[in-house]
Amino acid sequence: MATTTFCTYLFLLSVSLSIFNLSSSSSERDTLLSFKASIVDSKKALSGWSNTSSNHYCNWTGITCSNTPLLSVISINLQSLNLSGDISSSICDLPNLSYLNLADNIFNQPIPLHLSQCGSLETLNLSTNLIWGTIPSQISQFASLRVLDLGRNHIEGNIPESLGSLKNLQVLNMGSNLLSGSVPAVFGNLTKLEVLDLSQNPYLVSEIPEDIGELENLKQLLLQSSSFQGKIPDSLVGLVSLTHLDLSENNLTGGVPQALPSSLKNLVSLDVSQNKLLGPFPSGICKGEGLVNLCLHSNSFNGSIPNSIDECKSLERFQVQNNAFSGDFPAALWSLPKIKLIRVENNRFSGQIPESISGAVQLEQVQLDNNSFAGKIPQGLGLVKSLYRFSASLNRFDGELPPNFCDSPVMSIVNLSHNSLSGQIPALKKCRKLVSLSLADNSLTGEIPSSLAELPVLTYLDLSDNNLTGSIPQGLQNLKLALFNVSFNQLSGKVPYSLISGLPASFLDGNPDLCGPGLPNSCSDDMPRRHIGSITTLVCALISLAFVAGTAIVVGGFILYRRYSKGNRVGVWRSVFFYPLRITEHDLLVGMNEKSSMGNAGFFGRVYVVSLPSGELVAVKKLVNFGNQSSKSLKAEVKTLAKIRHKNVVKILGFCHSDESVFLIYEYLHGGSLGDLISRQNFQLQWVVRLKIAIGVAQGLAYLHKDYVPHLLHRNVKSSNILLDANFEPKLTDFALDRVVGEASFQSILNSEAASSCYIAPENGYSKKATEQLDSYSFGVVLLELVSGRQAEETESSDSVDIVKWVRRKVNIANGVHQVLDPKISNTFHQEMIGALDIALRCTSVVPEKRPSMVEVVRSLQSLESRSCIANLHEPNEEPSPV
Repeated sequence: MATTTFCTYLFLLSVSLSIFNLSSSSSERDTLLSFKASIVDSKKALSGWSNTSSNHYCNWTGITCSNTPLLSVISINLQSLNLSGDISSSICDLPNLSYLNLADNIFNQPIPLHLSQCGSLETLNLSTNLIWGTIPSQISQFASLRVLDLGRNHIEGNIPESLGSLKNLQVLNMGSNLLSGSVPAVFGNLTKLEVLDLSQNPYLVSEIPEDIGELENLKQLLLQSSSFQGKIPDSLVGLVSLTHLDLSENNLTGGVPQALPSSLKNLVSLDVSQNKLLGPFPSGICKGEGLVNLCLHSNSFNGSIPNSIDECKSLERFQVQNNAFSGDFPAALWSLPKIKLIRVENNRFSGQIPESISGAVQLEQVQLDNNSFAGKIPQGLGLVKSLYRFSASLNRFDGELPPNFCDSPVMSIVNLSHNSLSGQIPALKKCRKLVSLSLADNSLTGEIPSSLAELPVLTYLDLSDNNLTGSIPQGLQNLKLALFNVSFNQLSGKVPYSLISGLPASFLDGNPDLCGPGLPNSCSDDMPRRHIGSITTLVCALISLAFVAGTAIVVGGFILYRRYSKGNRVGVWRSVFFYPLRITEHDLLVGMNEKSSMGNAGFFGRVYVVSLPSGELVAVKKLVNFGNQSSKSLKAEVKTLAKIRHKNVVKILGFCHSDESVFLIYEYLHGGSLGDLISRQNFQLQWVVRLKIAIGVAQGLAYLHKDYVPHLLHRNVKSSNILLDANFEPKLTDFALDRVVGEASFQSILNSEAASSCYIAPENGYSKKATEQLDSYSFGVVLLELVSGRQAEETESSDSVDIVKWVRRKVNIANGVHQVLDPKISNTFHQEMIGALDIALRCTSVVPEKRPSMVEVVRSLQSLESRSCIANLHEPNEEPSPV
């Protein structure tokens, strides 16, 4: 009887559990479908989430269920599915949901506080979305969270003190946002924290809070690329579990606390580069022996590197360039078993490279430029088969180059220029991947090895300022050399024609015994080989003399005619056309008048629109004050620019020049300039077109900076130098004019314009070195114009306020970011516009090193473009913009 009763009980319990399980299963499926209903799934990634699906909901995309005691959803991972729409609180009806990952989508909303209703939620990852607004004080409602990842969004405003209530947090990521103000002392409460990321928040102007040093469990502290200032707190010695400390690219001052490295015995990576730190090298740096990355570059550290660096047996990357270190460089560092990168350029190091460098079997890159290293280049260098870059210019190395110095099969760049090397250049045969070889300004002798012509990818070869003799190997003309400089040697013989025609003549200067077309000396095989007789010679001489005299009279008369006819006293003209234009200098001069002038073109001269005999229009820019460029040099420089082929760079069709003027002939674009467009009172252009223009300009600059050889800088980026075709495809003009007019003339005019042009980066006032960051700054100003719909310089309340100052003033007030955005653009695109604004602000950073490269800008803008296109699908009422 008892047995029967027990069996009956088990049966009823089983039935009850089955019914409950079915009920629970139905409820969770409905919850998931309700959550999906609020999401825009443009790529149908969640098409399997359906009542009609044959799959159990635990097998749906991104869903993970627990097996015991009942089937129940515990994890939802919808990362990188291009989802948008709303993040609904309905998901909180899943009672056991502990993990929710919506990263790398395009959700466009404030921080969804309603998810705090998910009572079991431990991980919330909303990184890489379009989450915007401030962090509300109600963030404390997420009491059960262990992981909160809000990185790479558009969150702004201050960090609230209520964040300190999340005492269960182990990971807190708020990097790559727009947070501002001072960081409150709230992190000392988060005693379980293992990862704290506040990096890449450029408006977070704050000292590093002392209470961070109380986090004994912290493993990663990432504060790079923000605006932290003041000293590195001594309290950080309390971070005994720390493995990664990144304080780079800030405004930190003082020194590294001497007790810090020795206290952090678990440290794997220490990066304090690009600050304003000073003092000696941190002591006890390798107490834990696990340090892999040491990065101290671009500060003001001084003193010597202690020999105890040899205790860093795990060290892979050693970067201390751009400091004031001195003394003998530790010999032990050269043979560390795992070392891959050594960068110490621009210091005052002395010492030698030992033969033991052969023991650095993983060494990939060495840069020692601008120090006081001496001695010979060791043979052990050639035994490092992983080495792809060795750069040691501006040192005191002497002696002969070892025959194996370029034996690494992956060697790509060798720069030993400006040393005291002697002897012959070894035959280089094994480094088949060598791209660049510079041995300039040494005391090398002998001939140029013919084996150089067998290096298939050799592109840059600089052997100038040596004592090389013999002829230039004919085989070098088969290489695609972008730079070939053998000036100021003792070379002789015939120069291969392609090397003369394709490169500046100055690269052959200082070799009086070289001969060839266009050089001061013609080669003997271009002249008559023997005299036929004295009488014949005399007759030929008389005939030649008469011919020369007659020709001189004719040419002189022609020149005088050209010089004085029709009032154009312009001297002798020389023309080079890269396309069949069928136009003469006279046609150009006649066509360039007040009627065809496009007005003041800013730097260097006016632009005219000239009609060719075919009816086609060309743009002609007249340059004046172009320095002392020789005709040959001028032709080579313009030819370099004319070879550019990119859809976002205007073509140079040819040029004419005299002693007084240079006329550059460009293709003509009927759409006018972006500057003209923005200056119109009724300027309206939809956001997707503006973004297209920004991407095109960025692509053109990235091409000039990185892809075109030789690499070029624009140096005059502004909206009036961005031309538009009929489809609003932008094209850069006025690029690299410094190469045409000469650096001195360019700088003179640039300096005269700098005070009145907000396109010019502030460092132009104190640094004469042209960098890619100058172009990045100017591009950032153009991007601000596109985002705001406002001219770069516009009068406001009787004052002229440049756009960079105006925007920074606005973003620092409440809701100021939205005041910057052009009100003529639909709210649908505001988050994409805020993303573009963020890029523009980074480009116009006062600190050049914080500006992104144009390659990075292109990637960021293209990411915004995909989101803008999606937003455009949901904005059917936006009309095409009048122009």
